[in-house]
Amino acid sequence: MTTSNDRPPEARHRPVMLRRCLDLLAPALGGGQAEDGPGPRVPPPGGRAAGAGPVVVDCTLGLGGHSQALLDAFPAARLVALDRDPEALRLAGRRLAAYGDRATLVHAVYDELPDALARLRLSKVAAVLFDLGVSSMQLDEADRGFAYAQDAPLDMRMDQSTGPSAADVLNTYPPERLAGVLRTFGEERFARRIAEAVVRERARAPITGSARLVELIRQALPQAAMRTGGNPAKRTFQALRIEVNGELAALERALPAALDALEVGGRIVVLSYHSLEDRLVKRALAAGAASTAPPGLPVVPERYQPRFRLLTRGAEQPDEAELAANRRAAPARLRAAERIREAV
Repeated sequence: MTTSNDRPPEARHRPVMLRRCLDLLAPALGGGQAEDGPGPRVPPPGGRAAGAGPVVVDCTLGLGGHSQALLDAFPAARLVALDRDPEALRLAGRRLAAYGDRATLVHAVYDELPDALARLRLSKVAAVLFDLGVSSMQLDEADRGFAYAQDAPLDMRMDQSTGPSAADVLNTYPPERLAGVLRTFGEERFARRIAEAVVRERARAPITGSARLVELIRQALPQAAMRTGGNPAKRTFQALRIEVNGELAALERALPAALDALEVGGRIVVLSYHSLEDRLVKRALAAGAASTAPPGLPVVPERYQPRFRLLTRGAEQPDEAELAANRRAAPARLRAAERIREAV
């Protein structure tokens, strides 16, 4: 029987909110106008060398769905795509091979964006896209350990060549530290109870499989908590994945770097999938769109003026048609901004 892993990338992954991403990035990539957001309009990006196309950076390549759509929609654009997962780079590389030197794939975490651009001798780019969280490929490959619905080794590393696994976290963290991870990154109300159950169990034998962890969580939670909020293991698995991959710390570094890399008229679109990510995105974009002038100035000097304007009012969500076609889009929250002036 054909498994999900045997299917080509385009059959395994539906890019989330794809049309909206393309519409928002279009003005920066030579493809028309998106809906106006609040704030002043700026002219299209300029100052490129003659014949040089706009550069768009996909900071989370995955299986290449968004990247391929960007290359198709904007024939003059060049793509730089980052991913920390070697398997994603291999599969997406095959998918994007037909685009030749229009597509440059880089093995890197998204907070390494400045180094990646420097190696490619790029000082500014026209557009940046983030599609955060775990990819369909990682969820569908059982041996990666991301999914709580099937038994697998507890790995959860997006780059399996480096760093501790989820099993290492579960079997070595002191109880207080483990509870803190579950509470902070999973927003788990019963973090202490789950951590205590893990510590008792690992004293008998190391915890290495996802089914065993799911059962421990079920036993640790009160019955009332089992009846609401979906699978009771969801928050613990999210917390372990974020901890193992350092996702929030990397995102905190990556967002300012991406904003700094945008040329005037350049645009950024970010898709996040849980409240912790979305909070960081909201804060970074709002800071760029705010005046930094001391209060009470009668005239605000140029150096204090906002550098960005927000293109979305709050966080946008998938529409009903997309949710019906792709249940994995349900948690998605989209925010976008445009650079309107250089930093002084």
